[in-house]
Formats: sequence, structure tokens, C-alpha cells
Amino acid sequence: MWGALLRRGVRGGGGLRCLSSGGPPWSQVVSEAEKIVGYPTSFMSLRCLLSDELSNIAMQVRKLVGTKHPLLDTARGFVYDSRNNLQMRGLVVLLISKAAGPSTAELSFQHDMVSGIYSSQRSLAEITELIHTAFLVHRGIVNIGELKSCDGPLKDMQFGNKMAVLSGDFLLANACTSLAQLQNTKVVELISSAIGDLVQGIYYENSKSSELHSDLQPFVKETSSDTMAFSLNSAPAILHQEFRGREAWLKQIREAQGKGNIVDYKKLQEAIKAGKGVTSAIDLCRCHGNRALAALERFPPSEARDALANIVCAVTRFP
Repeated sequence: MWGALLRRGVRGGGGLRCLSSGGPPWSQVVSEAEKIVGYPTSFMSLRCLLSDELSNIAMQVRKLVGTKHPLLDTARGFVYDSRNNLQMRGLVVLLISKAAGPSTAELSFQHDMVSGIYSSQRSLAEITELIHTAFLVHRGIVNIGELKSCDGPLKDMQFGNKMAVLSGDFLLANACTSLAQLQNTKVVELISSAIGDLVQGIYYENSKSSELHSDLQPFVKETSSDTMAFSLNSAPAILHQEFRGREAWLKQIREAQGKGNIVDYKKLQEAIKAGKGVTSAIDLCRCHGNRALAALERFPPSEARDALANIVCAVTRFP
């Protein structure tokens, strides 16, 4: 799939005009974008996360301390993320809302706007974040059959899975309720069909650039001797498999397995870096970024459009 997207993207797009080794750091790009939409969005869904129901779930999740259940890392990520990319999807929705601007017929209703953004648009940004947060929580469900003794007591890991299902479902239920309260069938259809037309060109392509950028960090970021964790379902790994072939990739995985079938990820990381998976993932990331920039040109010039372009450039720039 990734390979097909890459081949189609390379044929259809040129290079990003903003790609360079320079440019403002990621934290500055986000900070400037948040000023444009009127307030920091780092804790956009905090209102829901601090609800009595979810606070009770959070108390239950504390029982997982001392285990390696991924729900703990997900919960910590709601408060702090070293990559400074919390609530980015909601921020992009707000920037698109401001870049599009109100129509002439809507100018008389600007009392409902703050920093050029309607309250309903801010609600939509929160809903977008709730849906993504629910996805992150549900993704924390572990395969009980693959657990090791060092991961934690089996009963605690099973409890963690129940909490992941319960809290993820709770967030989705809140998102659906808030979506219904917007009383806008077009918005409901838009979310249900996974973002369409103009928004798809910017939101979807920028989201793909952001995901690819995250996937690439273990392979391009200069770190200490420790190996950054990465998923075997990340873009570099999948593209590496497509270039090498499934059997050759499975052989590399077997060769990286030690006692107890524990995988030496550093060895796999070096194998992927030595192939074409990393450079191809970078090309694919820049391809999505190029499409996002092309979609942005359909908006009139504004500081919101510039902020969206800066976000695209930031996630398509690699050392």
C-alpha cells in the first residue's frame, strides 16, 4: 500500500517549495499557530479529560503503575509530549476554519466569533481531538498471548485492556454527543466520511505527513546509544518489506530474535536504515506535504494559511 502511494505521489508532484534545512523549530511553529487561533490548544480536550467519569477511570488506571501496559504511556501523553505535537489535529481544524473565513452573508453574526473562528468550529476541533484520543486509547489494547513475565501480572494487564476499551468508548460517546449538538448534518456527514473535498486536501494530507514524520523519527533522529522504539507497522518498516520482499524481511526478523524470541530492534533498525525504506518514507512524507501545500493555495493569503504551510514544512523537514 505504502509503495503504491509513493509511486503515485512521485509521478504526480514536484518538490516542496519550502523544504530546506533551516526554518523555525517545531515548538515555535506550533506556538505561533496557537496565537493565530486565539489560545493554546495543547489541552483542547481537557474539559472532557477532567470530567468526573473520566477522572474515575484515571484513578483506576493508576493500578497499572509498575506494569508495562501501553495505556500508562498514553495517559502520560495527554499531559506531556516531548515532541510538542499534542492536539495538532484540532489546531489544524481551527487554522483551516480561520483560513476559510466567514462568508459575506455571515458577517452580521460575528458576535459568535473569537479570533475569526466560530464557537461551533472550536467545538468541531475538540471533537476531532476526542476521536483521535479515543483511537490512541483503544490502540493501547495488548495481546495477552504475547505478554512476558516482565510486562506485569496477567490480571493487571487484563484489567488494563478493560480500561482501554472502557475509556476509549467513553471518549467516542462524548464525541458523538458533541457532534449531534452541533445540529449540522453536513458536518456529521463530513466527519463520518473521514473529511472530504477541500478539507481532505489539507487535513488528510497534513495528517499523513505528520504520521510519517513520527514514524521516521527512530530512523533519522540523532539520539544516544539507546535505540528509539519503533513499530514494525511503521512506514519505513513496511516500505523496507516491499523493497526486500516478505520472505527476506521475515528472515531479517528471525535473525534479530534472541533468547525467548526477544527481538533486537537495534539490529532491525540498522537493517531498515541500510535499505530503501527510510528514504522512500521521506519521499512519501514530502509528497503528502506537497499535496497539502497545493490545497492551501485555494485559500486567500492570510496568517492562518501561512501557519498551516509552516506546519507542513516543519513535518517534512528532516536532518
